[in-house]
Amino acid sequence: MSVLVTGAAGFIGSHVCHALLARGETVTGVDCINDYYDVKLKEARLARLTERKGFRFLKLDFSDRDAMMTLADEDISHIVHLGAQPGVRYSLTNPYAYITANVMGHVVVLELARRLRMLKNVVYASSSSVYGGNTKLPFTVGDPVETPVSLYAATKRSDELISHTYAHLYGIPQIGLRFFTVYGPWGRPDMAPFLFTRAMLAGEEIRVFNNGEMWRDFTYIDDIVAGVVAAMDTPPALKPPHKVYNIGNNNSEKLTDFIAALESALGIKAKMRFEPMQPGDVVSTYADIEDTKRELGFAPTTPIAVGVPKFVGWYRDFYKV
Repeated sequence: MSVLVTGAAGFIGSHVCHALLARGETVTGVDCINDYYDVKLKEARLARLTERKGFRFLKLDFSDRDAMMTLADEDISHIVHLGAQPGVRYSLTNPYAYITANVMGHVVVLELARRLRMLKNVVYASSSSVYGGNTKLPFTVGDPVETPVSLYAATKRSDELISHTYAHLYGIPQIGLRFFTVYGPWGRPDMAPFLFTRAMLAGEEIRVFNNGEMWRDFTYIDDIVAGVVAAMDTPPALKPPHKVYNIGNNNSEKLTDFIAALESALGIKAKMRFEPMQPGDVVSTYADIEDTKRELGFAPTTPIAVGVPKFVGWYRDFYKV
């Protein structure tokens, strides 16, 4: 296979590239390496990839039509579209970045897909954020998702609708994956595990929203990667050929329990500052993954008691703390 991976210098994207290379695939990674968070971390992820046989990196913006269409004559068999402008809270202050990356970028990737002669499947990142303020738990793919509570969520739901349309009009096989709170080594600095660990090691307070009454389906990166690769290998046998799956741990953990796991792994007691709910946030996420298990063979195996120490070990080693 020849696989195009967008967001290759990102958290999930870099891990997926390593998994594909490990099984002998040829991978072209694209990323614009923007400064939404620490560029040095992105460059460090990328440095590990560029050392590996079968990997090629192109620094470009996947929302740039002209740049992406230069790939139209290549023998790309699969696209794994993981590039995006992430983050719920940042979408409140920089909305244009989300429309450019998450909507225009998605359309550009699908326009490229239309032109690829050898294409077999497109896998793209959606998000558990599309469930908005839904209160029925666990979240099931068939649940209503028409009331997003952040612009980020709205753009991800837009991606799902756009993909359905392209599958209908052009027969492009596509699978959308609604990721649930991904964490692990090489993670994103804007997410709670990273923020909490950094603060705890510095002896600073951590901000705990909704006074600690929050639950998340924390999903370890290795389980996420297994789901992405399984989706890539299993084009949807539907008309139109488009399917959406939840990729989560199928276990909603209270945030304070996750903090306790960090405390245990770090050997440090957290100083918690309880704060109200933040705009655009939700109280609970919890993935129903029955379809994902049955159709993709997805079976997450990593509880937070295992995943959190692995993240902490990586953090201490990478930052020498």
